[in-house]
Amino acid sequence: MPVEITVRGKHELRRRPERATARVLVRVEGSSGAEAAAHLAASAARVADSLRALHDAEAGPVTWWASDAVRTSAHRPHHDKGKQLPLVHQATQGFGAKFSDFARLGGWLTETAQVPGFTVSGVQWALTEVTRDSLVTRTRHEAVLAARAKAQDYADAAGLGPVRLAAVADAGMLGDGLDPSHPGASPMAARTAAAVGPGEELSLVPEDVVLTARVDARFLAD
Repeated sequence: MPVEITVRGKHELRRRPERATARVLVRVEGSSGAEAAAHLAASAARVADSLRALHDAEAGPVTWWASDAVRTSAHRPHHDKGKQLPLVHQATQGFGAKFSDFARLGGWLTETAQVPGFTVSGVQWALTEVTRDSLVTRTRHEAVLAARAKAQDYADAAGLGPVRLAAVADAGMLGDGLDPSHPGASPMAARTAAAVGPGEELSLVPEDVVLTARVDARFLAD
């Protein structure tokens, strides 16, 4: 009667990123809603104009950019002695820009840091869609091979013969009691926070993009 061997195979690939998406905010304040809106319009226009000048969907350095809707709010701050101060109005708008040239990204962040109210939320490193799809396929393939090698190790230790595949599935989908928390293949894009002050030159260090595949497999061995 065949012996059943159930294992989990895993493979991980690391690649240098090909794209970087910067997330930035423009946040300004005013004594009235109209004043805050005017300050925001001026600052946001400078950010948008700088991105339009760099945008080229094919050649870059900015291959895509977008802006969020304007958000407004108001709060009444307190003096350090507890006295309530006049109402302060705030207006905020976010921008996202995808760069293919990381040096140009650092230069843009440094230059745009001079815009009143400009802050950097973070930089997300990623691969192009073509590269990512190719690597996901390879990672899944290698995860299955890793599962087969592990099963054969167990079979050899038990004095059994060659293993033959009976079932394979994404991690956690093969049966009860297995860990369901890990997907079969999950490209992960590293995120880096960045802060730029007036006169500072920002130097970005790209972080590897990690792709991981996990599979559960059931083998039989005589």
